[in-house]
This record gives sequence, structure tokens and C-alpha cells, in this order.
Amino acid sequence: MIRSELVQKIAQDNPSLPLRDVERIVSTFFDTITERLRNGGRVELRGFGAFSTRGRDARTGRNPRTGEAVEVDAKRVPYFKPGKEMRARLNV
Repeated sequence: MIRSELVQKIAQDNPSLPLRDVERIVSTFFDTITERLRNGGRVELRGFGAFSTRGRDARTGRNPRTGEAVEVDAKRVPYFKPGKEMRARLNV
């Protein structure tokens, strides 16, 4: 499912909400999660899962075209851990 499909699904399930408001709600939701993760925080949605970040150390990588060694900087990457309820729903 992509973002626009999510917006359409929410709009269909809530016909009293204008599409513009649904788009703003979805954008605010994603922006809030992103901002929290950017600041080193964690976002937990009970029954769904938890978003956090994990650190990756600097390393020497390879350019796949040339095979040349390339330095890759240290960075943080998003990480999602599904909640117990979600795992149970997936394995029914």
C-alpha cells in the first residue's frame, strides 16, 4: 500500500471527512514520526509496533560498477519492530 492508497482508504471509511483533511492528517502523522526519530526518540503504537533508529558504523564499501573502494559515512537508519498483536494477526 502506498501513501495515496492509505489516504483513499481512510477517506472511504470516513465519508464525513474531506479528502484534503485526510491528506493533512496522514502527512501530520508521518511528519510527527519522522521528527521524533530524527531527534533520537522512539515511537510506539500499541498493538502495531515500535519505530526507532539504529546506528550504522562508518565502513569501506565498493562501487558496484567499478569495484572501487568507497568510504561510507556512519549514519542512523530507521528500524521497525512489530508488536505482539500484529505478529499474532499475521500468523493466524
